[in-house]
Amino acid sequence: MFRRLQEDIASIFERDPAARSWWEVLTCYPGLHALTLHRLTHWLWTHELRWLGRFTSHVGRWLTGIEIHPGATVGRRVFIDHGMGVVIGETAEIGDDTTLYHGVTLGGTTWNKGKRHPTLGKRVVVGAGAKILGPITIGDGAKIGSNAVVVRDVPEGATAVGVPGRIVEDAQGQQAARFAAYAVVQNQDDPYSKAIATLVEHSKELEESLAAVSAKLERLERTLAERDAEAGKAEQLRAVR
Repeated sequence: MFRRLQEDIASIFERDPAARSWWEVLTCYPGLHALTLHRLTHWLWTHELRWLGRFTSHVGRWLTGIEIHPGATVGRRVFIDHGMGVVIGETAEIGDDTTLYHGVTLGGTTWNKGKRHPTLGKRVVVGAGAKILGPITIGDGAKIGSNAVVVRDVPEGATAVGVPGRIVEDAQGQQAARFAAYAVVQNQDDPYSKAIATLVEHSKELEESLAAVSAKLERLERTLAERDAEAGKAEQLRAVR
């Protein structure tokens, strides 16, 4: 148990530049408290002490603001940063070295029993407020952007953002391997935003083309009017003669 605690504290130092001392991490990080308490509740749950495990989990939620069902499976060196509002369902599975920010939900989409919560691979990063719903799989090293709602599998090493979650970068992306706070890589373009920007640009080009055509039509109308006026004057002169 103490070895796992040491691993957890060391992983926090690796991923949180605000951590200054072991004592600070041990006493002031609710994510660490919630995960440590979860090991106890999970042991109670798997040894058929279901009510006691659930009640202990409830106390942990009251103390930390993080709700982890005692039936959930959590790997080693998982880091829950800030943690408030995190909800992890009964059949959720979280791989080693995963990072969850505050407001994350690993939820179910059905009332049926059995596997109904997501499975996260190793080294996954889930941004603040993201919702991963249903018995889907998030591949190793994947990133889920802040406030995304993911209801489909995300491949290994990919980055998903938006509502509904969509892949914006695969494992071959140049930025995919970089860690960025809240799981979003800087200057990363959303394909929908790019499409909208393209449409706006195309609309501007159409407006400019229409304005040019209108100007040519006006010039042509003036030219025809001038020719008609000259033709009228010439006709008047011939009539006078």
